[in-house]
Amino acid sequence: MITEKMYEKMAELAVRKGVNVQLGQPLVVSGSIRDAAFVKLVVRKAYEAGAGSVVVKWDDQELTKMHYTYQTKESLAEVPDWMYDREKYEQEKGAAYLRILSDKPGGLKDVDPEKMNAAQQAYYTKMADLMSYRMNNIGQWCILGVPSQEWAEVVFPELDPAEAYEKLGKAIFDVTRVREDNDPVQEWEEHNQELIRHAEQMTEYQFDCLHFTSGLGTDVTVELVKDHVWVGGGCTTSKGVFFIPNMPTEEVFCMPLKTGVNGIVYASKPLNYMGKVIEDFWFKFENGKVVDFDAKKEKEALQKLLEFDEGSSYLGEVALVPYDSPISQSGVLFFNTLYDENAACHLALGRAYPENLKGGTEMSPEELAEHGSNQSMEHEDFMFGTADMSIDGIQKDGTVVPVFRNGNFVF
Repeated sequence: MITEKMYEKMAELAVRKGVNVQLGQPLVVSGSIRDAAFVKLVVRKAYEAGAGSVVVKWDDQELTKMHYTYQTKESLAEVPDWMYDREKYEQEKGAAYLRILSDKPGGLKDVDPEKMNAAQQAYYTKMADLMSYRMNNIGQWCILGVPSQEWAEVVFPELDPAEAYEKLGKAIFDVTRVREDNDPVQEWEEHNQELIRHAEQMTEYQFDCLHFTSGLGTDVTVELVKDHVWVGGGCTTSKGVFFIPNMPTEEVFCMPLKTGVNGIVYASKPLNYMGKVIEDFWFKFENGKVVDFDAKKEKEALQKLLEFDEGSSYLGEVALVPYDSPISQSGVLFFNTLYDENAACHLALGRAYPENLKGGTEMSPEELAEHGSNQSMEHEDFMFGTADMSIDGIQKDGTVVPVFRNGNFVF
């Protein structure tokens, strides 16, 4: 049973370990109106932790759907200056950002994809120069979820609504390491150290490329940029503040060479993209670019992702996640990338994280591109890890080092 005490712990964890709000620092919280009670808990915990101010940005999936349904494509593509100015002001004040998720997966599936694509394109174009605040870890940010009835009924359609809600809630709190009788902050300290250990080992190897194979048919080689840095367990801002962007997280991740991906990848889990659930899809890569693809459901949404901009058909991230991670072992398909990406190895189409390149956070976009980093307004993870996945690290002299066998780290 999910108790008020567990919600208190979740809010405390989000504030003190997730965004790790600093004394006097502004915090911007984004969440649905359905989660108002939890958002109020977060606001209180943030002030108790010393936040200078807390601003809440409310949203609602049904209202979003109405906007897409009744506005014209032209109207949706108008991004007002005040929206840009507000975020620029927040960043200049050094704000931390916390996003709380609970929306129904596939809740926007009936929305016209042309309208949605136009709105997203316009928004990211307007905000392009502000994206580095998060991507370069200039300030802290964190995403986590809380259960909702709408979400639960998608994940557990066979159950009574009340039982589905309770089961989803238990799964979310379990994988976020929040229980009635534990200290989640301490558990996250220990968990982070294990992820950091794997990241440091992978960085030390400086593999030229990784070769992935699985029983689904995946057979792909991913070349890594020179002087790459594997990251796991959390990130550090330019001011030295450690934070955890994703709660939960089970991954260590790195930067692929934009033009160095070749082979075929079969997704192992659905992808919830722009409110649509894409299922049973695959990509074929040549010299880094997706040259062919298919999906049994929502292929048009997948095409919109690949055509979002020049970089969205190239990879920006490769991430290793053991099959024996808590999320995978839960057996729950959340239909939410935050959770499902941490149940399986995954790749991301779109923009790369500068922190995965030595000195990358100090580089301009042009300098990053010269080192082989993919540039895009998109960054979308999809899962391809399986219980039988094998990964070999190939060094520059051709030496092959086993990294994964049967879906888990060898070392």
